Amino acid sequence: MDAETHFPFGENLPVRRLGFGTGGLVGAGYWGPRHDDPQRSVALLRRAVERGVTLIETADNYGPDVAEELVARALHPYPEGLVIATKGGVVRTGPDVWHIAGRPQRLRAMCEASLRRLRVRARPLTWTRTSTRHASRSRRRTWHYWRE
Repeated sequence: MDAETHFPFGENLPVRRLGFGTGGLVGAGYWGPRHDDPQRSVALLRRAVERGVTLIETADNYGPDVAEELVARALHPYPEGLVIATKGGVVRTGPDVWHIAGRPQRLRAMCEASLRRLRVRARPLTWTRTSTRHASRSRRRTWHYWRE
């Protein structure tokens, strides 16, 4: 791994320093699709990977669901070495409106739905959001969930 162009993401995921975030593929306020023609976003994702991007960052709440569905449509089956990193723990109920949803049961359901949308059996990396008010208790439950 060339340290000038790559870095370890997580424990064993070498990725190029330039990744691609999918938040820009969805509409204003992270709500709905950005374009009437989703093929524009599909082409952009494919071009990013063709140009050497090895890290795609997405989230179940981008759209909601829109970005993950675009990633799968554009890139599945995923090329060797491509890391799809997604976030969970946030629910969007409208443009620029979001709520923390960090309970273990909710995270499990979100992860399972993301796996289906991304057409994968496992995700090598998932970020979670927790509220600051109940962060300590929520983190304990969340880490217990991830150990299962």
